[in-house]
Amino acid sequence: MSILSRISTTLDDRSARLAGIVLMLVSVCMFSFGDTLGKYIVATYSVGQLMFLRACAALALLAPSMWRQRHEFRRMERPWLQLVRVVFSTLEIAAFFLATVYLPLADVVTYYLATPIFVTALSAIFLREQVGWRRWSAILVGFAGVLVALRPSTQSISWPAMIALAGSLSFSCSLLTTRLLRATPDIVLASLQFVSGLLFGLLIAAVGWVTPSWSSFGLFFAAGAISVCALLCVNRSLKLAPASLVVPYQYTMILWAVTFGYIVFGDVPSFPMALGAVIIIGAGLYIFLRERKLGRREPDLNPPA
Repeated sequence: MSILSRISTTLDDRSARLAGIVLMLVSVCMFSFGDTLGKYIVATYSVGQLMFLRACAALALLAPSMWRQRHEFRRMERPWLQLVRVVFSTLEIAAFFLATVYLPLADVVTYYLATPIFVTALSAIFLREQVGWRRWSAILVGFAGVLVALRPSTQSISWPAMIALAGSLSFSCSLLTTRLLRATPDIVLASLQFVSGLLFGLLIAAVGWVTPSWSSFGLFFAAGAISVCALLCVNRSLKLAPASLVVPYQYTMILWAVTFGYIVFGDVPSFPMALGAVIIIGAGLYIFLRERKLGRREPDLNPPA
């Protein structure tokens, strides 16, 4: 039994909730650090190389768990929907890191913070979920926040910003498909996602391949290890405490993105980007709290793996 698994069996309810909050905060910090590391890597190596070698490291770490639960892969539900999910998840990861080549980390994360807003809107359109006027109003406010962050004009809307926004939409679609695959074990969902990243990276890594140094191999391995550890912390957090308690802490990602972006790359968010982030977070939190009040399943807001 892993250390994280032991946590849930040794804590009382109050302590478990506190541990869930701590693990969520730790996971968000780790995801943000991994994103920063990825942005640093793609300054020298291609996005394809990053996805390929990062996935290799992640799958090497997941291999023991994959072997122990190999029977879960044989009885995998709805294979075609699984394929749709991993296509969307792979595209969003590629879009995220490609956008960080040209944009500050905080800018890219701001667009991804709109994911709960997109999920709610797409759920109403494609899953026929009931969305009242209050949440539609919050969705419109959230989209307004995205427009503020984009600073729309013929001079300022850039294709990297559109790539980041497309990545956020892809992430939302991957979460929608994940909602339909709730019976699939976590190890299957995570493993398939990394396998897809490995295959996609292998397909495009040959373009502009740069042979990594041993120290760079260490960075690639660290990127994969951080992603796996952060994902495990998120999953354990959601098992220890209700999603309604821990999910809002994921919005601290923007604080880490600003901090790491400034320390490592010297990036300072512009006022429109900061204002857009505040509007998006406010709209997302309102949607989340409204879902909670109605007793519905909370919007997904897991960071990209």
